[in-house]
Amino acid sequence: MLPLFVDSACRLTGGNPAMAGSPCIGLAVSGGPDSLALLLLAHAAFPKAIMAATVDHGLRPEAADEAAFVAELCAERGIAHSILRPEAPITGNIQSAAREARYQLLQYWADTNNLNWIATAHHADDQLETLLMRIARGSGIAGLSGIRERNGRIIRPLLELTKAQLLGICHEAGVVPCEDPSNANEDFDRVQVRNWLQSAPPLMSATRIARTVAALRQSHEALEWMAAKLEPERLVATEQGATLDPSGLPIELVRRLLIRALQSQDSGITPRGDTIDRALETLQSGGKMTIGDLLCSGGSLWRIQPAPPRGQNHH
Repeated sequence: MLPLFVDSACRLTGGNPAMAGSPCIGLAVSGGPDSLALLLLAHAAFPKAIMAATVDHGLRPEAADEAAFVAELCAERGIAHSILRPEAPITGNIQSAAREARYQLLQYWADTNNLNWIATAHHADDQLETLLMRIARGSGIAGLSGIRERNGRIIRPLLELTKAQLLGICHEAGVVPCEDPSNANEDFDRVQVRNWLQSAPPLMSATRIARTVAALRQSHEALEWMAAKLEPERLVATEQGATLDPSGLPIELVRRLLIRALQSQDSGITPRGDTIDRALETLQSGGKMTIGDLLCSGGSLWRIQPAPPRGQNHH
């Protein structure tokens, strides 16, 4: 498993981290089995290239003890370790807000320590669960292309390893992982999918699904490449906003060009798939609809422009 991990880490970082003269990879380590296996593998592969951090969201009383446990493991191995805590309490959609806070804290920590990469412990079983969750939500090709191996400076070198393999690494090292009780909370979609998979037939294999995800990702990248080629001739900036010529194109390419047209007018807009579905239907029939602060109008050329202030629509 170590050679597989080393190959993955070298491919994702574009070099051999063992050759780095100072730490260049930050490891996100929670104390659970997946991230402890990441810590153990990285320490065996390139001990001088790593630092570790544990995020204590302040959501569970046990979290402080878990962070201290990771700090102790790191101290025993001579790995620099930091405990990161958000300045403000986590509120709203707890899972989503905690994820956002976690990545913000890790990015700031990586900047402060001049780290090029942040490695997280997502693995093959996470990929399978993610794919099934997205199928259940009606995701398109972009969503079905799964968890990306690399996203900016975030790298995920364990995606080819299974949960069972990671548990085995911890067991061999005599390290007993912490257990997060939220992993048993059926209020979370992922836990429901995980529990369902435990009773599903063995043909649902995490390693086999990895090939499907790779094929879907390649399809997504090919469509994005084609959309980028078409964009200069099909998407035109105007004084009022932008126009999009959808004529004669497959609907999947029109979808991607429409998203690009929206983002050309509002870089922060990330419309959901069902919103884009509705927009495609409306614009194809010559109608109008608002997405965020943008008014989209159908016809032979589709127009995307800032929506008039409320109350002025009928003037």
